[in-house]
Amino acid sequence: MTEGEHTRLIARAHEMRAVHARLREALDLVRSAIAGGADPPSARDLVVWCRGFCTALTRHHEGEDRHLFPAVAAANPELEETLRKLTQDHSMMSYLITGLETALDRDEPAERVHAHLEGLGAIMESHFRFEERALLEVLETVRLEVHPADALGPL
Repeated sequence: MTEGEHTRLIARAHEMRAVHARLREALDLVRSAIAGGADPPSARDLVVWCRGFCTALTRHHEGEDRHLFPAVAAANPELEETLRKLTQDHSMMSYLITGLETALDRDEPAERVHAHLEGLGAIMESHFRFEERALLEVLETVRLEVHPADALGPL
């Protein structure tokens, strides 16, 4: 492996951290908007921000399920159970995203939207921490045949 290839592989681990950080920031922005702050957003802006966050999180998980996890599994069969748990988390978050989007569609009060968002945020944070502990070192050695944005989401 050339030095450039090794650097590119290490960059994937950094990219996963960066994507997770951007998703955490997006969640914090939506939380802040729901809380009202000094200049609360319109209901329409809040819906756009929530849906944008949900879309970004979903695309991140779809990329992992479609590209990243199969590459990790092929190179590291001993991680099968870990990848199964991570995929299960993705399914759980998808369910929670549906609940949040339903609350938005029904124009539920901000407190209800916030409750949905907090539940999703708690699972997301736990998932990200587990995923980073389990996969960051592995990402430095796994070959991906796709662009990082396809494997980790376009953030």
